[in-house]
Amino acid sequence: MATTTTQDSFTVVKKCITLFGAVSAVILATVAVMAFTGHEATSFMWVRGVILLAVTPLLLRLATRAAEGSYRDFDRLRTVSTVMPVALVGVDLIPGLCPPWYAVLQGLSALALVAVAVLTRTSAFPRQS
Repeated sequence: MATTTTQDSFTVVKKCITLFGAVSAVILATVAVMAFTGHEATSFMWVRGVILLAVTPLLLRLATRAAEGSYRDFDRLRTVSTVMPVALVGVDLIPGLCPPWYAVLQGLSALALVAVAVLTRTSAFPRQS
């Protein structure tokens, strides 16, 4: 059975994932507005925006199952939340791939996942026996 501290931590994790999704939605909406107004909106920006927004419910599902006691989903969430921010920032640093504003917003969304990675590595979460 999970302790109150553990459940509180999972609540914060879910809020961080929701924030990641909200920022992803803002990014995708910005790309759509730019495309609609005739500004450059590359296929990279569209595809990445859609994929990252689509990942949000999957991350929330992992967090929910982890909160219910699934170590497998907890471990997956911990791994994904560690790898994704590095990958997001790493790809954004490739010169010419995306405009600076896009990279900055992606970096902000990555910060929410960094918080998830930190929280999933604290002692408040269950350890595999």
